[in-house]
Amino acid sequence: MTEGAGIRDGDLPGDLTAAETGMWQAFRNGSVYDLSSGDTVVDDPHGGHPWGPERTVRARIVCWLLLDGPPALAGRVSSLKLAGVQISGTLDLAGGTVVPYVEMRGCRFERDVLVPEARFTTLRLVDCSVPRLEAARVHTEGDLHLPRCRFHHGVRLTDAQIGTDLLMNQAIVHRDRSGRSIAGDGMTVGQDLQAEMLESHGELSLRSAKIGVSLSLRGARLANPSARLALNAPQLTVGRSLYLTPAGVGNLLLSGTTPARGTRVQRFECQGGLRLDDGRFGDAVDLERARFTFTDEQELSLRRVQTSELRFLGERPARGAVVLSGARVVNLMDRADAWPGPGRLHMGGFSYENLVPRGPFPLNQRLEWVAAATAEYNPEPYELLATVLRAGGEDEDAREVLLAKQRRRRESLPIAAKLWGYAQDWTVAYGYRPGRAAVWMAVLWAAGSVAFAHADHPPLKSGEHPPWNPALFALDLLLPVIDLGQVGFWQLSGGWQWLAAAMILLGWVLATTVAAGATRTLRRN
Repeated sequence: MTEGAGIRDGDLPGDLTAAETGMWQAFRNGSVYDLSSGDTVVDDPHGGHPWGPERTVRARIVCWLLLDGPPALAGRVSSLKLAGVQISGTLDLAGGTVVPYVEMRGCRFERDVLVPEARFTTLRLVDCSVPRLEAARVHTEGDLHLPRCRFHHGVRLTDAQIGTDLLMNQAIVHRDRSGRSIAGDGMTVGQDLQAEMLESHGELSLRSAKIGVSLSLRGARLANPSARLALNAPQLTVGRSLYLTPAGVGNLLLSGTTPARGTRVQRFECQGGLRLDDGRFGDAVDLERARFTFTDEQELSLRRVQTSELRFLGERPARGAVVLSGARVVNLMDRADAWPGPGRLHMGGFSYENLVPRGPFPLNQRLEWVAAATAEYNPEPYELLATVLRAGGEDEDAREVLLAKQRRRRESLPIAAKLWGYAQDWTVAYGYRPGRAAVWMAVLWAAGSVAFAHADHPPLKSGEHPPWNPALFALDLLLPVIDLGQVGFWQLSGGWQWLAAAMILLGWVLATTVAAGATRTLRRN
């Protein structure tokens, strides 16, 4: 009988070790093949305790089973389910089609796992020690599970196609030779990508990746402080939400909920730059309680991001910058103490439709937020904020914002225009406080009436003048267009002439600023 014919009939190959023979039979039976000793220290796949030949199978035999294995026993479905097994040699399934279900728990791989362009139904590696996973363009109909695994030289999932979920919860991934921990550029995940409490030592790259439902990095720790980026995910598309929020150990902690008593909470932490430029997120980008540690050259970049809601609720980064240039958000949920200071916030072209502050965020701090984002005068952030406030029924705050815009603009003008700006501000607050002009007019009128009551006022022509009325005379001076029939009949001299000239000038200033403010108000309306 030939070797191939014997395998097709279910016979055992003759060169199998005892451990491989047990694995072969378990494969045909579809049962778990467990070589664990029961000692947690000895069985730790990440520990230093050696595993002998009694727990070791050759990678070649594993590949044989998965690619061209024997038929299942009657009434069984063949599958490879290993626990506490050491795989020697390189597990190379590149380009192969693996039909059986594959699950390995607590296993130790001596060399790399190579599955580029391979096709699986479902592949699960749970709590395994793997030097490197090379899985570019891998295709799974179901899940790819890699929770609690440790990858010493990175994971490559470039252009992978995962039919349902990709799970990497509590995995620990170290950088490869290019400095990347996980290379998932162009990857497609049908449903969720969960990498909660992931430890990434290197660049996590998800450029142009597409996630069907949600991407969860709750409680993850991304560390790449010596390079530019810890998370590099431009043009990332997520059907619903991206979570960079806390996770509860042993309990799922959703954003905004209170964990059970005694639950240990781990925040999302990022040491190194984070780039989400041109991303598309259907529901939200959630940064609640996120902690960022940047150098002066690193930044949280959200350029041209589009999402229904941005929850900017993390800790204020002590260094680095936050960039929202060109981003488009429907709801901006934020806290006053989450934003960086002047020079480290950039919001050119950033648009939002609603403000949903979490906690107190008074208008003066909101104006400081706008000023921090505009090193040079730019009317756009002020006008957008005023529009949003007015749409929310806060007309008085909207006027204050537009007044702050004019005052900021004034600082960039030449001296003559700046002085005229001060005059408009002091008199009518650039038209946003028109009642102030009436106050100035009343004060000047009262002061002029009292002063001219003591003035010498010989008539220009005897018998051709109305009775002297200092109040009407002062009002006639202040109103530059209306003639009340007083000014042209009396002759003043000395200081009274100068006082009259000053009141005429002030009247024109008041009238001009009122007209300018009214024009601005009408144009705005």
